[in-house]
Amino acid sequence: MSLQEDSIQNNSVEVMDVNCESLSVQKPQTLSDSTNSETHSPVILNGEATTAELSAVSASEDQETHSSSDTEALAEPDTTPELDEALAEFSLEEPKAVPLSTANVATTLTPADQLWCTSSDNAVRLRMEGSGPASETPITIHQMFLETVEKYGDHPALASKQEGQWVTMTWRQYYEQCRAAAKSFLKLGLERYHGVGILGFNSPEWFIADIGSILAGGLGTGIYTTNSPEACQYVAANCEANVLIVENQKQLDKILQVKDHLPHLKAIVQYKGELQQKEPFLYTWAEFMKLGEDVPEEQLDKMIDSLRANECCTLIYTSGTTGNPKGVMLSHDNVTWTARTAVSVVNIKPAEELVVSYLPLSHAAAQMFDMWMCICYAITTYFAEPDALKGSLGTTLKEVRPTCFLGVPRVWEKMQEKMRAAAVKASPMKRRVADWAKSIGLQYNHSVMNKENQVPWGFMLANNLVFKTVRAAMGLDRCKFCFTGAAPITKETLEYFMSLNIPVMELYGMSESSGPHTISWSEDYCITSCGKVMPGCKTKLDNPDKDGNGEICFWGRHVFMGYLNMPDKTAEALDQDGWLHSGDLGKHDQHDFLYITGRIKELIITAGGENIPPVPIEDALKAEVPIISNAMLLGDKLKFLSMLLTLKCVVDDNGEPTDELSPEALAFCQQHGVTATKVSQIIANKEPAIYTAIQEGLERVNARATSNAQKVQKWIILERDFSIGGGELGPTMKLRRPIVVKMYQEKIDEIYAVTKQ
Repeated sequence: MSLQEDSIQNNSVEVMDVNCESLSVQKPQTLSDSTNSETHSPVILNGEATTAELSAVSASEDQETHSSSDTEALAEPDTTPELDEALAEFSLEEPKAVPLSTANVATTLTPADQLWCTSSDNAVRLRMEGSGPASETPITIHQMFLETVEKYGDHPALASKQEGQWVTMTWRQYYEQCRAAAKSFLKLGLERYHGVGILGFNSPEWFIADIGSILAGGLGTGIYTTNSPEACQYVAANCEANVLIVENQKQLDKILQVKDHLPHLKAIVQYKGELQQKEPFLYTWAEFMKLGEDVPEEQLDKMIDSLRANECCTLIYTSGTTGNPKGVMLSHDNVTWTARTAVSVVNIKPAEELVVSYLPLSHAAAQMFDMWMCICYAITTYFAEPDALKGSLGTTLKEVRPTCFLGVPRVWEKMQEKMRAAAVKASPMKRRVADWAKSIGLQYNHSVMNKENQVPWGFMLANNLVFKTVRAAMGLDRCKFCFTGAAPITKETLEYFMSLNIPVMELYGMSESSGPHTISWSEDYCITSCGKVMPGCKTKLDNPDKDGNGEICFWGRHVFMGYLNMPDKTAEALDQDGWLHSGDLGKHDQHDFLYITGRIKELIITAGGENIPPVPIEDALKAEVPIISNAMLLGDKLKFLSMLLTLKCVVDDNGEPTDELSPEALAFCQQHGVTATKVSQIIANKEPAIYTAIQEGLERVNARATSNAQKVQKWIILERDFSIGGGELGPTMKLRRPIVVKMYQEKIDEIYAVTKQ
């Protein structure tokens, strides 16, 4: 069924169709289509045979491989010297594959020559190696899921709050729910390689809809809940979504506003609350899950059988700060290989770990951490409340007491602010004890980091008096792995948590690398670095300068397939040799730790032609003047540098900044003899003591500048702090610089007014 009788082609969002010769994409071929055994044979890859492809050779005659146009029987390849050599080296009786006892498991790849593509029905050649982690047999999401179900079927997989109580779902129940959802998608007419958009906060339904859509041959597609109706329309149109899954009436209203411009849309499902209107194309979650009850299991099994590890299964849309969002196409292998490899780096215990899911699942980091790694190692996922980032996360952490936790820098900074505010209210004696313990904690963790393993005198006492209490109060008393990623984090924040014996490990990657590329972990990390490259992956620094800073480029099986329907953008991201260009600047130290030194697009190029990365200067000022919440450096193509500043304030129940100064800001004011309690009071009076403190802090930062061009000459305090709702921060609380410039252009003009006259 369709939402409208006629497709409104003129009103659908158009995607630029740019001819790009460098991205000529080979359509997936069956083996019988191959004309050159060296380049097209599924057995030979980069001159070496892969075990997964050898499995394809030994597949039964009735096994199928999916083509973009139809499904054809797998043909036997012609015998070649290369094939004979490969067969001699590998035993077909014992292929290196994930052991699965359940039927309906696809082990073949769709033949492909290109490392990239821009169409959702194309396949790619995997970046496999002859040995090591990159040689592991490719598997589909279904295979990874099924292995966990077979091993840990009765172990809790998901947990969510229902009427104030935690309700769990086992891995077997989770798997069956995903199959039921997949059958319902088939019943609704989900077409192969079409999107299923999911617009809502993290929940079991989100996971089930996403995986169910993949099992049914569709593309799981997260949509940010902060998107406008028009932004939702763009994503849904770009992925040709047949079905949209929305959380509640608020998100449903967005889709109803634009549904007439979505010719591929067949149904909308609301998974929380009752529908406020009845339409033939609207379903509650319960109605949706019952739709596929009469779909034969064999029909779903046939679809699952046709899934291939080197074909697209999910789309991650970039935030679209500087233009339309780009649909990052990830294959089954991107997801499964990255999950297995990333988890193998740290000492994760299967079926023993707990995580809390609260970051947007439309973001690659959250999806990899909360969904795919958890499926890989039978980690139990607890779902936070929708207002997690507005204040309830702390309560959830204390209830769940996770063993693994991923926080974006702003989350760690907010925790730091709350603890500092609590410390201000403590008695002088408690503050002295805390300061002593923190000095011991910092000393100890630096010793561990440097592999000196020297326990300073008093550490056990500090641990019993302070560290255990703090960790319990945060809900991190059982947490063995604390991570941060998605944006830069300051050294000050990292050392603050180190001093509390909570070392926070930095991760680095991007949507286009399926999440992580480098990983820090407790036995191998260095503060302010983002760790070392994952096993089986490679890093190169392109066009390095005299200091060793170059553009960070990625290689590995985690590198994405391409941007959906965007050959020009794909050509910008992937060079002719298949290296992914991150747009970030970085360098390695002598121990191969990677350090991010800037982002090419964020570099401020002054009127004098000097390139200046903004983050180090911003972080330095925030460290010098703790009343500052956000700092954004300005000066691109201008004669001098300036800054937009915000002050730390209380946030309301909706997570929006108020005019009330935060406890830490109030303490700063009191230290400087200021009685103001509101941001507006400080700005209206240009409170001399505060303005002087900021200027003096800035002068200390300027004194460390390597050139006059890197010195900040002017600054201004804004009336309100940055927020997600305000538009200055993205869904993962990352600063959206181009948006901020547009929002505060008048203020910026004031700063540079004298220059322009």
